[in-house]
Amino acid sequence: MLKKHIKRNARVMRYVIYKETLVDFKDHFWTFVGSFLGIGIIGFLNEKSFTDSDNLFLIGSFGASSVLIYGIVNSPLAQPRNLIGGHVICALVGVTVHKFFPDQIWLSSAFAVSLSIVLMQVTKTLHPPGGATALIANIGSEKIKSLGYMYVLSPVLTGVLILLAVAIVINKWAAHRKYPANRNWYKVWERKYR
Repeated sequence: MLKKHIKRNARVMRYVIYKETLVDFKDHFWTFVGSFLGIGIIGFLNEKSFTDSDNLFLIGSFGASSVLIYGIVNSPLAQPRNLIGGHVICALVGVTVHKFFPDQIWLSSAFAVSLSIVLMQVTKTLHPPGGATALIANIGSEKIKSLGYMYVLSPVLTGVLILLAVAIVINKWAAHRKYPANRNWYKVWERKYR
């Protein structure tokens, strides 16, 4: 029984790893174009809106989100609900925790990331870069920390919406890609939750 279970898991893993590494030139091209435009637009807006030393609009977790939404478009973690919900929930948690423990960076960081993961699981919006978004609210520069709850709106929500818009457009141009997996992802009023 155990041997059969191990063989089945090995077969599934081999298929998943093989399937994920079979990316053709078209996928490489669209991944590059999407991530370049998404991060490029956010960086351009950052440059035009803030001074060189601020970099408030361009946060590190957007790079990780780009890997998911442009590179692994079929992943459940890359879908719009996860992208938007994960980042927004984590930003809210990160800012709130920082307000409770402003001088205990180790405590606020650990608590923000851990609570964010659990809340993403509960709300079914798991998006790994969201953990970094919560962490940035606690370890970011003083300008980031001084934003307070504005951090949730800008840079987080605004940046995520830019990344999502680019992902939808780019993946629509790429006829062989389907993103988002559920074309009616935005119709929350029609959802049936179990």
